[in-house]
Amino acid sequence: MAFLQNSVLNKHLKSQNKELVVAAYEKFRAYFHNPEIQRNIRDAKEEQFQEGFLRELFVNVLGYILNPKPNYNLTTELKNEKGAKKADGAILQDGKALGVIELKGTDTKDLDKINVQAFNYKNNQSGCIYVITSNFEKLRFFIHHSVEHLEFNLFTLSESEFQLLWLFLGAENLFNGIPLKVKEECLLEEEKVTKQLY
Repeated sequence: MAFLQNSVLNKHLKSQNKELVVAAYEKFRAYFHNPEIQRNIRDAKEEQFQEGFLRELFVNVLGYILNPKPNYNLTTELKNEKGAKKADGAILQDGKALGVIELKGTDTKDLDKINVQAFNYKNNQSGCIYVITSNFEKLRFFIHHSVEHLEFNLFTLSESEFQLLWLFLGAENLFNGIPLKVKEECLLEEEKVTKQLY
């Protein structure tokens, strides 16, 4: 994301529980860096792996609770508030969509092509802030609009890149508003730098 300022990012990254992040990265790596699993994901049809993807990444690694478990905060197939269309998944807070998830198979190479669909789901969920799109190999994370995003290649993600993924998408961080806070602080920092230049 163009708005990210290293000073702000580093401050937030340092505040993370290092042991928790390392343990999560090991779980992540064991699954998403496994060549056989990668091959199977590439061969799978979109519908075959949607629920599995949410479970493997969002539940097992990032700490969400998938419906139908009690107190779930992640669900599949969330219907728009208006109309019959459904997002492939959603992160819920107090029963409302905080983030929508749109998934495609790995045969979808250009993730830009699903932005309109994903943001249509966001715009039909009042109070929704985040949009996540993925083709199971690459994942994009948006805050509020489609102009800027973070992109992660899940099949090659390094530990330092994973720390960024965790900062923005770890359940506790997301529910505590960390991604939005980071973005706002980065924008303030950018304004400060711009004022100093002029």
